[in-house]
Amino acid sequence: MSGENEPSRITVREARISDASNLAPLAKQLGYASTPEEVTARLPGIFADSEHTIFVAEQKNGELVGYVDVFLFRTAASDVRAEIAGLVVEEKSRSQNIGRMLMARAEDWAREKGCFECGLRSNVIREGAHRFYENLGYRVNKTQKSFRKKL
Repeated sequence: MSGENEPSRITVREARISDASNLAPLAKQLGYASTPEEVTARLPGIFADSEHTIFVAEQKNGELVGYVDVFLFRTAASDVRAEIAGLVVEEKSRSQNIGRMLMARAEDWAREKGCFECGLRSNVIREGAHRFYENLGYRVNKTQKSFRKKL
């Protein structure tokens, strides 16, 4: 494999506030329309929380081509685990192992935080993503409905 997006030309690093304008269009590809201003406003709260982080995939030219958002999930009913809140790779950069690199970094972070398990949720319509996660060793744990209420 060769070309501008090959994994050896990708660096995975923690996100910075200055990445907000590049994270917003990636979030839109994931199905969550956000403006750069909205992402900029959200990032300080994430960065202030030692149990939440975002890793980005950056090309040598500085272009961001993906990110993974991961946090620690704590409940009284189960041991702490890492939860992937979002993973996206820029459409033109998919199928080049960038998603694998991002997931590996998120899983390493989870281990560093003392987690023995990592979970995620994926929309039922994202069949390609389901195959991707299964190829990484993730298994369907349960099927559920997601409820929200505006406050």
